[in-house]
Amino acid sequence: MSPSGPAAAATPAEKGGGSRGRARNRPFLLIVPALLVLLAVFAYPVAQTFVSAFTTPSPGTGNFAWFFGSPANVAVLTRTFSTALWATVICLCLAYPYAYLMTVASPRARATLLLIVMLPFWTSLMVRTFAWLVLLQDTGLVNGFLGLLGLGPVSLVRTQTGVLIGMVQILMPFMVLPLYSVMSGIDRRLLTAAQSLGARPLVALLRVFVPLSLPGVAAGATMVFITSLGFYVTPALLGSPSEALISQFMYTQVSGMLMWGRGGAMAVVLFAATLLLIGLLGLAMRAGRRGKAGAR
Repeated sequence: MSPSGPAAAATPAEKGGGSRGRARNRPFLLIVPALLVLLAVFAYPVAQTFVSAFTTPSPGTGNFAWFFGSPANVAVLTRTFSTALWATVICLCLAYPYAYLMTVASPRARATLLLIVMLPFWTSLMVRTFAWLVLLQDTGLVNGFLGLLGLGPVSLVRTQTGVLIGMVQILMPFMVLPLYSVMSGIDRRLLTAAQSLGARPLVALLRVFVPLSLPGVAAGATMVFITSLGFYVTPALLGSPSEALISQFMYTQVSGMLMWGRGGAMAVVLFAATLLLIGLLGLAMRAGRRGKAGAR
């Protein structure tokens, strides 16, 4: 007797399709261990911090009322975002010509420029920050050089200027590498074509090359801005208590005063404000692309 029922209805092609579907899912299994580690060491602590903001020391929104009820806390949050914005703008102004130079340099020079960019990744953050502390002090090398030019001495340590100098040096690779990745993929024949149609080299660069490099600008600026929001070591060593950032306030609340709920509330506010700002930036960029498409 021949088999009957649903099991008999399955054709060899269907069985092959099922095996192919399982084969397609196998690469996903390779990232399962990494996802489990990420959940254990990142997602769970972050979720616990968020929960503590609403439950410690008592359930409710008391921690958020404390945060927004203090003008000092709001000033610290504003200072944190303004410092991150300044660091992002300075990094972009310095990294854009550097990344462009990497695209036009010879292979040997490009390798040297890339090595210079990668050097900060091979040095401890503490070592770099203490090095800047030595260089920027009143009797340091930077003020000595400014004194020779008749411009010094200038107070650089315990100021926002010193904090920005240290942050920019650390964050430069996060801006240069995305820019170079996008710029290296731009067809330079487009610039030649624009110049052959009568555009000057600078006009061709601004009207053709710069718009094509905007994805790299957006990627680098986002990475630098988000990373700079959580800086602690550099502002703590190069800055002053009167110009502290929100990460230092979190450390004081959690480690010094054992107020986990208030520290969690600060983390939630910073996280929500960052997401809101990035969302608004994404909407603005999308509206700009739609406007360009409509103009065409």
